Amino acid sequence: MLFTDATILTETPPLRACWSLVGHPAEVPVTGNRDKTVLFGALNPATGTVWLDEAPKWNQYTFQEHLRNLRAAWRGWSIVLFLDWGTPHTAKASRQLAADLGVELRFLPTACPERNPVEGLWRHAKGRVLANEPTPDLDDSLGRVCEALFEMTGTERRRLAGVLSGNFWLST
Repeated sequence: MLFTDATILTETPPLRACWSLVGHPAEVPVTGNRDKTVLFGALNPATGTVWLDEAPKWNQYTFQEHLRNLRAAWRGWSIVLFLDWGTPHTAKASRQLAADLGVELRFLPTACPERNPVEGLWRHAKGRVLANEPTPDLDDSLGRVCEALFEMTGTERRRLAGVLSGNFWLST
């Protein structure tokens, strides 16, 4: 059993906190650059093992590459993949590829991101790892997120994902 989701990293990271002297406006540098990259993530809720794939866009072709990578990483395993109803996931070609690869797709309820534990990893990445940095390089941001997630133990990833909360909706 795996959960998968994607997030978009932009060149201008989220601003969560800022300070300045009283009476002086805070400077918030913005480059005007709208570069972005997509980070696909898959989490095994039983072990906390994570798989990450970077892609230039979020579309059915990049999702299908993510499926191929998951199958290669978990070769020989029966994979049940929980995911949302995003268009790349529901595309006929994506569903067919999943069937061909022996990956069973299980779609989560619409508008319920809290059901997908990968969302907790994205919240951590954007709220702790990337937040409040003055427009870092996009490749640097991607590297920092991947490094932060890979340096964690499986238990730490499971805790961040909410799997260990006692309120997780699916018993593992």
